[in-house]
Amino acid sequence: MTSAFRKVFWSAGFGWMFDAMDVGLLSFVIVMLRREWQLTPGEAGMLGTVNMLGMAVGASLGGLLADRFGRRPVFLSTLVVFGLASFGSAAATGLAAMLVLRFVMGLGLGAELPVASTLVNEFAPERHRGRAVVLLESFWAVGWIAAAVIAYYIMPTYGWRAAVVIGSLPALYAFFIRNNIPESPAFRRTEERASAAGLFSAFRNETIALWSVWFAISFSYYGMFLWLPSILVEKGYTLIQSFSYVLWMTAAQLPGYFAAAVLIEKLGRKWTLSLFLFLTAVAAFAFGESDSVGLMLCFGALLSFSNLGAWGALYAYTPENYPAPIRASGSGFAAAFGRLGSIAAPWMVGALMEQRLGYGTIFGIFTAVLASGVIVLALLGKETKASFTRLSSDGAG
Repeated sequence: MTSAFRKVFWSAGFGWMFDAMDVGLLSFVIVMLRREWQLTPGEAGMLGTVNMLGMAVGASLGGLLADRFGRRPVFLSTLVVFGLASFGSAAATGLAAMLVLRFVMGLGLGAELPVASTLVNEFAPERHRGRAVVLLESFWAVGWIAAAVIAYYIMPTYGWRAAVVIGSLPALYAFFIRNNIPESPAFRRTEERASAAGLFSAFRNETIALWSVWFAISFSYYGMFLWLPSILVEKGYTLIQSFSYVLWMTAAQLPGYFAAAVLIEKLGRKWTLSLFLFLTAVAAFAFGESDSVGLMLCFGALLSFSNLGAWGALYAYTPENYPAPIRASGSGFAAAFGRLGSIAAPWMVGALMEQRLGYGTIFGIFTAVLASGVIVLALLGKETKASFTRLSSDGAG
């Protein structure tokens, strides 16, 4: 493990953790804002939707800029945008201001994630590359667990604004860490630009498979987890109980990442991703049908375990489908398309809750979308573990 890789890995990991902490806090903030600002479920869903809209725009721009100007400058700037908007959101006094700030936060976060995974991918030692990116993704689980802890211990006493300030401050520290990281050795200044049409013409099957899986996993993750505390409150549990249950479910995310980190080097990228997606579909259906606290916690933990394991495998798998000159762009476009799912899902759940549809029906939709992603990946996706070295070195695929 080179010193350059260690710097990149830890700086990206801490930034990832702080980003996840703030996104995770949103799911708990929504519960309190619905009471404080008298928001309807549809209005509350807009907070998640506008955040994902910003992430979709940011992912596309971040990937293109990283392939054109370098991974490092984009990597450095994204957390500043995200951190400042996050800190400002603690002062929001109404829905309109919060929507604007959540959009800007989405821009920074959406641009950072594909660039960070590409950077770690290109610095990692070859035989540990997949595992390194999955472990990078595991910092997301640490951030969500931290968000659940802050929500449980801080929000009931000090309110949501204090929790948001706590969640935004560490981003400043992560930015200073990043000043010491080098540029990726795989980056070469080039006039070559990637476009969605170009990716389909040159890497059609790979792009269809990736975009389908990104949509399925983003749709299910943000639809389920952003609404999870609210759903538990709607089921009749108290605020403290709901936050406590989510904390226990969220703790299962870390073992999911670690399991994926082991399997991705043994089973390969494609089949590890397929396995965790399938388990997520099963867990989503079972959670929607749960009628007791025991079953809810059991299948909720399985949902966290499998869904976050799938995320880790997906971030490792995506950059390996494209050559170096368009790698960040390819990852960014895939993430951006996936954000269409994360834009639609929070709004959809809010709308269905307003119509009083059962949670079995809502989670059945997530199951169907996830199953579709598994099928497309199995038919069109390719295994990239053995082919990535060639893509990294020749630049032409």
